[in-house]
Amino acid sequence: MADALKLIAVVVPLGLDTFGVAIALGIAGLPAEHRTRVALLFAAFEVMMPLVGVALGAPLGHAIGGTADYIAAAVLVALGVYMLRESDEHDEGDRLLSMTQRGVYGAAALGVSISLDELAIGFSAGLLRLPLLPLVVAIGVQTFIVTQVGVRLGTRLGERWRESAERVAGAALIALGVLLLAVRLTS
Repeated sequence: MADALKLIAVVVPLGLDTFGVAIALGIAGLPAEHRTRVALLFAAFEVMMPLVGVALGAPLGHAIGGTADYIAAAVLVALGVYMLRESDEHDEGDRLLSMTQRGVYGAAALGVSISLDELAIGFSAGLLRLPLLPLVVAIGVQTFIVTQVGVRLGTRLGERWRESAERVAGAALIALGVLLLAVRLTS
């Protein structure tokens, strides 16, 4: 049960961030015929990056033992702070949309840019010893769904909603990191 709660607490903020990016693409006018392709691209990168992060974090977690929980909490807080700072960018939708139109290299660059937080989450998941298969399946499914919903909503909403979703995601990751630290300090 504890692993399931950790998994939910780690995956949900990622969906909010992806939702914010998808809204930005919708605001910028992503054509309907590209929605599924973009959702699959996001899901592929966001599944791949945690695997890389776990590959790096799990051995490190075993090597450093109890200190891993402190590092995992710090990584989550740092990622949350980064997401809060990045949510202030303007015209992000136009930049993201132009990346989807630059062929394979632009699409790959977009995939990497939206999945760097999943790399950090994968690293933290390895340190926290979360179950890998449920983590990547949850991230992949959630990414596809929130991208589809976000792009559709983005065509109807304004920039303010994208920034709000990213702020909530950043705050949630900071809260998760603080909670993990508090649990570790009290145990």
